[in-house]
Amino acid sequence: MKTYGAYTNRVLRINLTDKTYRIETLPEEWKTNYIGARGFNMIRLLEEVDPKCDPLGPENKLILGTSPASGTNMPGQRFNASAKSPLTGILGDSNAGGHWGTELKYAGYDQLILEGKSSDIVYVYIENNQVFFKDATHLWKKDPKTVHTVIRQELDDLNAQVLCTGIGADNGVKYAGLFSNIVRANGRTGMGTVMASKNVKAVVVRGKSAIQPFDFDTYDGLMKELINNVHDHNEFEMRVMLGTTHLVHSLNATGQLNTKNNQTGVFEFAEQVSGERLALEFNVKNKGCFGCAVPCNRYFVIKEGKFKGLHGEGPEFESLAGFTSRILNGDLEAALKCIDLCTEYGIDTISASSAISFAMECYDRGLIDMETTQGLDLTWGNMDAVIELVHQIGNKEKFGAVLADGILESVKRLGKETEPYAMHGKGLDVFLGEPRGLKAYGLGKAVASRGADHVRSDPFFETLGDPERGIEKFGVAEAANRLSPVAKGKVVKHYEALCVMADSLNLCKNTMVSMDILEFAEIAKIYNALTGFEMTAEDIKKSGERVINVERIYNMLCGIRKEDDTLSKRFLEEPMPDECGPSAGSVLELKDMLDEYYEERGWDVESGVPTKAKLEELGLESYIPALESVGLEVK
Repeated sequence: MKTYGAYTNRVLRINLTDKTYRIETLPEEWKTNYIGARGFNMIRLLEEVDPKCDPLGPENKLILGTSPASGTNMPGQRFNASAKSPLTGILGDSNAGGHWGTELKYAGYDQLILEGKSSDIVYVYIENNQVFFKDATHLWKKDPKTVHTVIRQELDDLNAQVLCTGIGADNGVKYAGLFSNIVRANGRTGMGTVMASKNVKAVVVRGKSAIQPFDFDTYDGLMKELINNVHDHNEFEMRVMLGTTHLVHSLNATGQLNTKNNQTGVFEFAEQVSGERLALEFNVKNKGCFGCAVPCNRYFVIKEGKFKGLHGEGPEFESLAGFTSRILNGDLEAALKCIDLCTEYGIDTISASSAISFAMECYDRGLIDMETTQGLDLTWGNMDAVIELVHQIGNKEKFGAVLADGILESVKRLGKETEPYAMHGKGLDVFLGEPRGLKAYGLGKAVASRGADHVRSDPFFETLGDPERGIEKFGVAEAANRLSPVAKGKVVKHYEALCVMADSLNLCKNTMVSMDILEFAEIAKIYNALTGFEMTAEDIKKSGERVINVERIYNMLCGIRKEDDTLSKRFLEEPMPDECGPSAGSVLELKDMLDEYYEERGWDVESGVPTKAKLEELGLESYIPALESVGLEVK
């Protein structure tokens, strides 16, 4: 069998129940069919994790994936964590940067599988070919910073790469993440909660292998060209200075900033909480992920006032807008405090801020009161109450316990009359851009495999409003109009495949997708130089399509149907208010966009089920009986 470059060809499987491990061979056909990381994790999830299993039971598996580019000089390396989600009950998947994924590759693994459940609380230490199970009782319900510090001291190794849970995961908060390099978060869909349910506090990795691309000279040349293109991009300086926080200002200016739990798209105090103000008054330096070409993470320090001395990394747009415009808070320092607390508790800032804004709207409308909230005054923008509520969510106590299991569980506990104010898709809270003002993003969130998430497609292209690019890329100028539903099925399909490749090669989407630096032809060149395969642009695109269909199959086995490809009614039925300027009056016309998307995908328009022809084209026909076994017709 030919050995291809950049893959280690090794999978580490750890059985936590009996404290054993073994090294398996990566299936050869996966390399071209699924490429890496997200692709590997999704096919593993489909093949090994029962869609009917309890996400917090021992039958669930936590799967950690690297890519063929991990450990090379590819800029901005990341990794994927996947399992059945305890938050949504469907596939869970989350991507993070930093250094942990690269270290796992240096230890010699393309993928790591944690299965079963430990009888005692442990952290797993992987050192090249050896695995050790170490007592972690003293670390349980400790924050990521403490866990990193203590483990590195115990191992006498400051370079040990730690991936851990926070306090929230250990308490069972269903949207708790995994944290590496203290603040790098696999934040969404509850992957930290899954690891904590297995009584694993951390996975620590040290490796000494070298990763050699198949054709080093060609690959090195492609990387230099890529980095030059990044540095020459007209958004480079802005992204380095502001990261994604520039979106607070730009989305607000066009009436698209999620404000007051999506009641409007304009925030009165946007400039006070903008990325520009954060950069000018609080940021002191930049930081980046392994090999980063766009060090967009910033380090902030609060130098005076109530929160004097608070310091930390970030935040990015989602966290910043979540604890400002979403809850009507114009106090930037208080927002930074909340974001820091979410890191301390190890919980997703998007889901946490969404839960709070949902509760605030219910409180404002008289659907809940201070008796319900156990004494908390949830008036819009009351930051003393918000800070207290973050503590309560992280500790899963008092009213915070009502919000800690996710938006759908909150509705069940607070009453059906609160349902219209829960902003989600498939149980995952929406991001901070307004779906009614960004039609491709809206469609992308409605069909996204992990729930209403923007980075499953991330069609940043539509925000540029360039009709010539619309014609060039999709054959119609309207494709570039964010307020038009025309051709959005084509747009989302295209960017979903790009996002699969970004996650499977573990490239930063800021570079590959949002900045439109790479297309499929360039990806094929990079992949071929890495591995020695001879993939075409169409081959790469088809690999992305295959992963999307694998995710669709798994979700349909979990119970997802066409009617779940939607968002909350507010986005579909309530026009954007007049103050939203160019976005005023807009709603998300989902039906026609969905029909076009299904047609583009080769899925049955009536049911949303992949057709037999499409599954056969992608080599996935063996899963047809499984779909039929849950009552689905594969036409």
